[in-house]
Amino acid sequence: MNISLKNQRILVTGASRGIGRAIARQLSESGAEVIVHFNSNAEEAESLLSQFKTPGFMESCDLSDSGKVVGFIPALIKKYGPLTGLVNNAGVSIPAKDTLPTDEWLKIWEKTMAINSTAVGILCKEFVDQAKSQQNGRIITISSRAAFRGDTTDYLAYAASKGSLVSLTRSIARHYGKIGIKAFLIAPGFTRTDMANEILSEYGEDFALNDIALNELTLPEDIAPMVTLLCSGLADHATGTSIDINAGSYVR
Repeated sequence: MNISLKNQRILVTGASRGIGRAIARQLSESGAEVIVHFNSNAEEAESLLSQFKTPGFMESCDLSDSGKVVGFIPALIKKYGPLTGLVNNAGVSIPAKDTLPTDEWLKIWEKTMAINSTAVGILCKEFVDQAKSQQNGRIITISSRAAFRGDTTDYLAYAASKGSLVSLTRSIARHYGKIGIKAFLIAPGFTRTDMANEILSEYGEDFALNDIALNELTLPEDIAPMVTLLCSGLADHATGTSIDINAGSYVR
């Protein structure tokens, strides 16, 4: 099966590294015009663009500041034209021990929710606004197995923020499908990224390997093909679904 994303323009958030980087590269290889979102790592975003086989662009936005997120997609549309796809990949995983004073714990909770949940809601809302007139658009949101199986007490905010994306995706899929807007959720498990390496350095690699059914950790490149398929339109009747890519560490 040959998947072509020719004539598609797709925004990928958090695309300068990790899972987002692999997704953006795969989308470009499949023919899409990709807008690479990054927060502050312009050098990595530029290096990614140099690898693209199709036209690509890079745009910065601080997703922790909802005032900056509002209007981000309309500005992109004005600059580059309508979007056919949105990949909500950007996210943070900040540990907050339950022994922290509540005010310190709350700061981590609010930052996590701002980036992982509130920003995604704003981006989805503004994407849908412009997709209505086209009667076409696909949203792929990267959640986590933590949304379904929970997480440790250090990562309550992370699990809660990722859980909110499940109902958001299902609501969009159920209520905008008649006008051509599809929404999907991917729930990875432990994936070898810079973010994961920070956890591995604390707990050790066996901590992750002993939790999965395979012999090696998931790579960002293991997730990118599924995103490409969902963007293609070949799986539109799976709209609203949650797809697990977690190496068998959580089976529903």
